[in-house]
Amino acid sequence: MMHRTVSLLGALFFVAGAIAQSTAPQYGQCGGQGWAGATTCPSGWSCNFLNPFYSQCLPGAASTTTTSTSGSTTSGGASSTSTTTAPSGTTTLQAGNSFIRAVEDPNFHKYLRSETIGTASDAVLGDPDTAAQFQINNGQLVQLVPGGTKLYAVVEARANSTVTKLKMSWSSEPASGSNAGTFMWSGDTVEWSSPTVSRPQLNAWLICPDANGNKDVYINLGNYDYMTPAGCADETIHAYTGATATA
Repeated sequence: MMHRTVSLLGALFFVAGAIAQSTAPQYGQCGGQGWAGATTCPSGWSCNFLNPFYSQCLPGAASTTTTSTSGSTTSGGASSTSTTTAPSGTTTLQAGNSFIRAVEDPNFHKYLRSETIGTASDAVLGDPDTAAQFQINNGQLVQLVPGGTKLYAVVEARANSTVTKLKMSWSSEPASGSNAGTFMWSGDTVEWSSPTVSRPQLNAWLICPDANGNKDVYINLGNYDYMTPAGCADETIHAYTGATATA
């Protein structure tokens, strides 16, 4: 009788352990090419596709996305460039796209866009209701504008070795030449690298307000949260695939 009881308890512990291991943690990975871990999210959370190599447990319902295994697309998903307007006034995220936002104070949940919305202008962070949508294709960070227009992130050239930050802006033409660099996803984090620019941390960004209060986006050439330029704030910027941009 004792042996049977011990065996039953052991089986119950095994089943409980298996169930625990089958559920990914909140904000944890739940999918992606080569992923062998849990693919189910906790109650009230859903597994959201961010790129072909990483899906993440996020609060609420999953956004509608399409997984792509093409070697030429590092953001994954469909190539839809249109947007629709939700009742709240924010744009609804389209399949294959991501919002990009900061996750640290003082810019918590400020979203990437153009300074002049939908145009070739400085890259800035703004409020959720003005958030743009993005893909990373062939190393280019692409902003998708309503009507099918595409804008490409370009990074200014480094003038000399004393320059510690490089300003990012949007262009109607893809970045090219030795200063183009490569944008990429690392999990849900946006990184940038260039063979001509040495930087210790590829995901380090700076947000530096201009004279008009616009939150200009710069690539940080130094270490994150170390020797931050006066007036700037260290940030990392991340994909967000909720149905609409939220504060």
